[in-house]
Amino acid sequence: MAEVKTDIQIAEEANMLPIAEVAKKCGLHEDEIENYGKYKAKISFDAINRLKDEKDGKLILVTAITPTPAGEGKSTVSIGLTQGLNKIGKNSVVALREPSLGPVFGVKGGATGGGYSQVVPMDEINLHFTGDLHAMTAANNLLAALIDNHIHQGNALDIDTNNITWKRVLDMNDRSLRNIVVGLGRKADGVVREDHFIITVASEIMAALCLSSDLINLKERLSKMIVAYNRKGQPVTAGDLDAQGAMAMLLKDAVKPNLVQTLENTPALIHGGPFANIAHGCNSLIATKLGLKMSDYLVTEAGFGADLGAEKFLDIKSRLGGLKPDAVVIVATIKALKMHGGVAKNNLKEENVEALEKGFANLGRHIENIKKFGMPVVVAVNKFVQDTEAEIAKLIEKCKEYGVEVSLCECWAKGGEGTTDLAEKVVNLIETQPSNYKPLYDVNLSIEEKVNTIVKEIYRGKKVVFTPAARKQMKKLEEIGLDKLPICMAKTQFSFSDDKDAVGAPTDFEITVQTVRVSAGAGFIVCETGDIMIMPGLPKVPAANNMDINADGEITGLF
Repeated sequence: MAEVKTDIQIAEEANMLPIAEVAKKCGLHEDEIENYGKYKAKISFDAINRLKDEKDGKLILVTAITPTPAGEGKSTVSIGLTQGLNKIGKNSVVALREPSLGPVFGVKGGATGGGYSQVVPMDEINLHFTGDLHAMTAANNLLAALIDNHIHQGNALDIDTNNITWKRVLDMNDRSLRNIVVGLGRKADGVVREDHFIITVASEIMAALCLSSDLINLKERLSKMIVAYNRKGQPVTAGDLDAQGAMAMLLKDAVKPNLVQTLENTPALIHGGPFANIAHGCNSLIATKLGLKMSDYLVTEAGFGADLGAEKFLDIKSRLGGLKPDAVVIVATIKALKMHGGVAKNNLKEENVEALEKGFANLGRHIENIKKFGMPVVVAVNKFVQDTEAEIAKLIEKCKEYGVEVSLCECWAKGGEGTTDLAEKVVNLIETQPSNYKPLYDVNLSIEEKVNTIVKEIYRGKKVVFTPAARKQMKKLEEIGLDKLPICMAKTQFSFSDDKDAVGAPTDFEITVQTVRVSAGAGFIVCETGDIMIMPGLPKVPAANNMDINADGEITGLF
């Protein structure tokens, strides 16, 4: 049997085009890109402004079933579908999120696809890329420094040091920084107070950048961010500290979308990377809108399962950005569906049609939920050699019961050739079933009504329980007029419920909202449920322990 190559080995053998040639493929001029080496570039706002009146292409959202340890391959399918569309003669571009260093060195891995459906240069994208996350880290921590300096220098804004909501960030998993004390030492070293670190992608700056239309709009969003409350309980913003100008200056390049390519030289936009379990989980609005101008079919993805990323794409990003998505692809694997049916991970190679049928309830619910938004759906199944004919036949039968097409994808092994069937089915779906997209709820409802709508309609819970702290926080947002915004649920990605162990399609459960806070710059309200980690830790054996580089710069162990 031939040795199966790793993702990094496949990526290193890629025949990449100079980035100027990739830019030319999608209608960009050479003077409209800013090169970061030979194979990466920033796209200037000159190009964005020049193309703004071009007709939009079709918008395809790729989402997935509830994640399992068996894996689903959403990014791989997104990249494969884009390559497949180009294989059948369609002009397609893919828009993805940027990887965070935390998962890269921890346990989850990167965000560049896999096998022969990858974006490249894979190693550079997964490591520092064009420095966007470092710029966000610097801007976030500049604001943190300005807050503490303001207090040290006399606290003219009367900031309550026990009610500072702005946290410092680091793009690395480091549990030791979750809860810290700052200002220790001499009087000149600052005011002693409790502080916290979160991972960079959880910063409101990431969410605000990803929902901005340009640099000036980003600066306006930065100024609105609430960083603390004063002793009278009134909000203090970054604008009150005159921080937005310097922060926007640090982000002047980060706000520009990044251009790279797939293994088949298809243009790829990678920009922004909020997590979907703690933020809205979508790449930047700027990149998405630009991709629609540069292609006939833009493929984009939303993080984790459809109950998180897709719901937020449709209720937050599309609403705030004026997007009108045309179709949704839900990614699944037979192995993952069997896990939702109760099969242990080490038994997944054995045929089990009964477990597959039971686990299909998870996929079925996601299909039903997407249809509630008025969206046409197709199911993409990442095919593995262990999948049996009986299991495949049962999956197709169940999909037909829900009135959706299913496509067996081999994008990991075959690239675009392995997704031409999916590409044809998506094109046919868009041509024959026009989208009637609409958000799930009216933003003018109360916070409680909006949360209940999501929990009952999407998660299928019976009730939402708000803690006394959460109710107090909701009342505060109503008082300051920041309650008429979309809801961003912070919830475990492993279940429809807030219990990560409740796999499949649980019903009749309660969801407890622990805290409610506003991301005024991003433009949404975050409702935290369960035990959500916004500064992850490293596993017992971090992925970093198996990575290395030699004298020639060749990397090993990066997936």
